[in-house]
Amino acid sequence: MSMTPKERAEKAAAAMWAQDHASKWAGMDLVEVDEGTATLALTVQQHHCNGHGICHGGVTFMLADSAFAFACNSRNQSTVAQHNLISYVAPGRLGDRLTARATEQSLTGRSGIYDVTVTNQDGRKIAEFRGFSRAINGTLFPES
Repeated sequence: MSMTPKERAEKAAAAMWAQDHASKWAGMDLVEVDEGTATLALTVQQHHCNGHGICHGGVTFMLADSAFAFACNSRNQSTVAQHNLISYVAPGRLGDRLTARATEQSLTGRSGIYDVTVTNQDGRKIAEFRGFSRAINGTLFPES
């Protein structure tokens, strides 16, 4: 029996999440996944804040990067980051619920481009991230 794209994405995400100690350690939640898309969220805690008392840019980047990873691995093809960049628009603040929504923009051969928007609980844009992916050998789970 063949899987739907959403079922494949969910199974790939479950396999990745089981091994993704970094995202869980940071306090992220996997909210939703589908083919070419993923949403992760994080509540900004004291240990996420920098010397200015705002969410550390590396934490925001990590959240966006994790959403990107789940989106680009949603077809059960092992895929890694080739290049990423981020623009910070507004600070995340202590207690904010940050949500990163990744959306596939292009997939050609082994290379993909994904945009990730990070917003807070009020819908205020915190950052824009663009990720460039490269498929490698392997899968996240066996398909028969």
